Amino acid sequence: MDYQQPAGLAQASDQPGRTIFPQGPAFNLNDFSDRDFIAKDFIESLTESAQPSKRRSHGAAAPFDPKPLIRTFEQAARRLDDLSGELEQSENELSAAVRKAEAQHAGNTETLGRKLNQTIESFQKLDTSLKSDRGERWGGNVAVETGRRLEELDRQRRRALDAHFLIECWDEVSNRGEVTLLENLRRSGTGEGKIRSANIARQLLRISQRLDPKSHGQVNGTKTVGITNGVAGSKNFNTREIIEKFIETLENDMLKLFDDFYRRQNFEEMKNCAIVLQDFNGGASVQASFVNQHQFFIDRSNLVTDEVGGDQDTWIHLSDPDAELPGVEPGLQSLIDEVRVVVQEESAIIKRAFPYPEQVLGKFVQRVFQQSIQQRLELVLEKAESESTLAYLRSLQAARSYISILVEDLKAHGLTEHPETVTSQTSQLLDQQLDELFTPYFGGSAYIDKEKHNLQELYKSLLFKFELFHSRRQKEPKTYLASLRNRGQELLASAREATDAYVKSLDLEKMSSTQKRILLSVAGLKSTDKSLPEIELSEENGRLHVAFAKRMLKWLAEGVRRGLELGGGSETPKDVAALLNLIIKNLMTNYVEVSLEAAAESASSAENTKREPDMSYLGNLRMAVHITHLVHSCINTLLIPLAASSLTTRREMEKNTRTAIVRVEDQINTIEQQTVDAILNWTSRLLTNQARTDFRPRADNEALSLEQAQTPTCDSVYKFLHNFYETSAQSFDGANLNTLLAEVAVGFRSQILEHFKKYQVNRIGGVMLARDMSRYVQLLRSWNLDDGFKASLEILTELASVFVLHPEALKERLRGQVLGNIGKENLRPYLLKRDDYMEVGMQSLLNSL
Repeated sequence: MDYQQPAGLAQASDQPGRTIFPQGPAFNLNDFSDRDFIAKDFIESLTESAQPSKRRSHGAAAPFDPKPLIRTFEQAARRLDDLSGELEQSENELSAAVRKAEAQHAGNTETLGRKLNQTIESFQKLDTSLKSDRGERWGGNVAVETGRRLEELDRQRRRALDAHFLIECWDEVSNRGEVTLLENLRRSGTGEGKIRSANIARQLLRISQRLDPKSHGQVNGTKTVGITNGVAGSKNFNTREIIEKFIETLENDMLKLFDDFYRRQNFEEMKNCAIVLQDFNGGASVQASFVNQHQFFIDRSNLVTDEVGGDQDTWIHLSDPDAELPGVEPGLQSLIDEVRVVVQEESAIIKRAFPYPEQVLGKFVQRVFQQSIQQRLELVLEKAESESTLAYLRSLQAARSYISILVEDLKAHGLTEHPETVTSQTSQLLDQQLDELFTPYFGGSAYIDKEKHNLQELYKSLLFKFELFHSRRQKEPKTYLASLRNRGQELLASAREATDAYVKSLDLEKMSSTQKRILLSVAGLKSTDKSLPEIELSEENGRLHVAFAKRMLKWLAEGVRRGLELGGGSETPKDVAALLNLIIKNLMTNYVEVSLEAAAESASSAENTKREPDMSYLGNLRMAVHITHLVHSCINTLLIPLAASSLTTRREMEKNTRTAIVRVEDQINTIEQQTVDAILNWTSRLLTNQARTDFRPRADNEALSLEQAQTPTCDSVYKFLHNFYETSAQSFDGANLNTLLAEVAVGFRSQILEHFKKYQVNRIGGVMLARDMSRYVQLLRSWNLDDGFKASLEILTELASVFVLHPEALKERLRGQVLGNIGKENLRPYLLKRDDYMEVGMQSLLNSL
C-alpha cells in the first residue's frame, strides 16, 4: 500500500482530523524508471517534506529537530525495500516468460527448417524430372520450352487478331469508303488505342497502294490521272484519300491533344501523343509544334529585334583603345541569360514528354541559336561596326566569350541527362551551333583584316604628329637664305597639306562621330566645328617616346589575345605573321628608323659644323634602343611562339625581325661613329686655339700664369667633354655607353699626345702644361672606363713630368717603368720642346736617348 505525501506539516488546530507527525512519501517503480530521475533531487524532496512549515517560517529561531527527518527516511527505506521485492518478483516472472518464448521460438525454427528442406527436395525432384534427355544442366528445360511456345502462340494470336482487324478495316474502306472501326479505336481514349490506330492506318495506306493502285494514280506501274477505284466511274470514293484524310485528322487531333496536355503539364499523355505522331512523319510535326509555339519564341520575337541601346559615352568607352575591355551588350546578355534558364527548364520537360528527347532538344537548341541569338548578335555587331572598328571587334569578342560560357554551362548542367553531363551527341551539337553562329565573321581573312585595319588606324593616328614633324623637317631648306624665304605661311600651308593627307588617308569624313573623335584624340588633335582639326607641333612631337611604343604593343597584345579567343586554329601562324609585319612597319620603320634618320642628319651636320655640335639628338638613341628591345621581346614572347605549328612561317617571321633589328643597330652604330667624329673634330678645333704663350709665358706674365688653374683652352675642352659625358650618360647605358666613351677617350688621348708636340715649353709653362694634363686625366678617369684604359692614362701623367723635371731628375724618371716603356724615340719630340734643350744637362740627356 502506497503512502500519501502530504502537502506540508500543519498544526492540529489549523487542520483538524490530521496527525501532527508527517506521513511517509508516496512513490513507486515508475518514479525510478523515468529518464529524468536524479537521486540528489529525490533525497532533497524527502528532506523538504519532513521539515515543518513553522520551522521553515521562523528560520533559525527554533532549534533543529532531527526526528521528522529520521522518521521520513525510515519510512522511505521501508518503502524502497518493498519496491525492491516487487521488482525482483517482476523480474522472475519476465525471465520465465522469456525462457518459455525462446523454447517456443526454437521449436518453430526447427519445424520451419524441416519444411524448407522438404520443399527444396521436392523442387529438386521436379527439376530433375523436367530435364531433357540430353542431360543439359542449365538449358533445354521442358518448362522453359513450354513457356517460349506459349509466348510464341500468344504473339501469333495477337498477330492474327491484328490481321483480322486490319482485314475488316480494309473491307470497310474498300467497299463502303468508311473508317468507322478506326474512328472507334481512335476515340477509345487510351494512348494504346491511338498508337494502334496510327499503325493500322499506315498499313492500310500500303495495302491501298498495292491492292488499289488506281487510287494512287498508277496502273501497272504507270501513273495516270482521273481514274477512280475499280472500274472507272463505278465508285465515288478513293481509298487513298479516305485513309490519308483519317491520318491527317488523327495527326491534327494528336497535335491539338499534345498542346492541351502541354498547357496542363500532363507529361505522360504528352509522351503518348508524341509516340503516336512519331509513326506518321518521324515526329517532325510534333517537334515543330512544340518548338514554334514555345512561349520563349513568342515573347522574344519582338524583343530580339529591339534597337540596340546604350548611350554615346558607352560606345565611346567601347571604342577607346586605352579603356578597359567592356562587357557584353545588355540586350544580348539578357537574352543569353534567359536562354540558359529556358533551355535547362525545357530539357526536363522534353525528357518527360518525348520518347526521343535528345532529338527534340536538338531542334529546340538549333532554333534558339539560329533565330533568337543570331538575330540579336547581328544587330549588336551592326551597331558596333557603325560606331568604330574597335567597338565591332570588342563586341564580337565579348559576345563570343559570353555565348561560350552559355554552352559550357549547358554542358555542365546535363540538360536531358541532368544531373549527369550531356551526351556526346548533344555536346557536339552545342559546339556546332556555337561555331556556325560565328562562322560568317571569321570566313577567309575577314577577321584578321578587321584587326589589321583597326591597328593601322590607331597607329597612324598615334604617329600623326611625329610623321608630320619629320615630314616638315625633310622639306625644310638646308641653306640660310632658303630658310628665310620658306618661313611663315609656307610652313603653315605645309602643315595644312599634311593634315589634308591624314584626313584623306583615314577617310575621317566617312567615319562615325565616335570613331572620328577617338582617332583625333589618339592623334592629339583638337576637334573643331570645321572639317579639319587644329594642329600644334613642337620639338617634343618629333622625338621618340617609350610610352607610345608601349601603347602600340598593348593594342597589339589585345588584338592577339582577341584573335586567339575568337579564331585560333590553323590560321593562327598566318595571322600573327601579318600582325608582325604590321608592328615592324609602324613601330620600327615608320617610328624608330625615321627618328634615327633625323638623328643621323643631326650627327652628320654636327660632324661638319663650325660651331659647337649639338648633342641633343643622342637622347633619341637611347629611346630607340629601349623601344627596339621592347619590340624584340614582344615578338619573341608573344608572336613567334604562336607560329610554332608552321615552321616556314616561323622562320620567315624570325628573318623579318632579324632584318629590322639589324637595320636599327646599323643606324645606331653609324650615328655613334658620326658622333665620335664630331666630338673629336670639335676637340681638335678647340685645341688649335691653344696660345703659344700659354706654355711659354713672358717673364712679366709668369706670376699671372701661375695663378690660373688651367689654360683657357683646357677649360673649354674640359667643359665640352664634360657636357658630352653628361649627355651620353643620359642617352646610353651599359655596353653602348662604354663603347662610345671609349672611342672618344682613345681619340682624345691621341690628340693630346700630338698636341703637346707642337708648343715650346719653358719652366713656368711646364707647370701650366702639367696642370692641363692633370685636368685632362682627371676628366677621362671620371668616365669609369675599363682598367686597361685607366692604366694608359698614367702615360699622360708621366709625360707631363718631361716638361717640368730637371735633367738629372728626369734621367732618373726615364729609368722608371712608365716612361721607360714609351721608348726613347717617342720621348725625343717632347724633350725637344723644352726651352733648355740646348743646355748641357739636356744635351747629355738627349745624347743618352
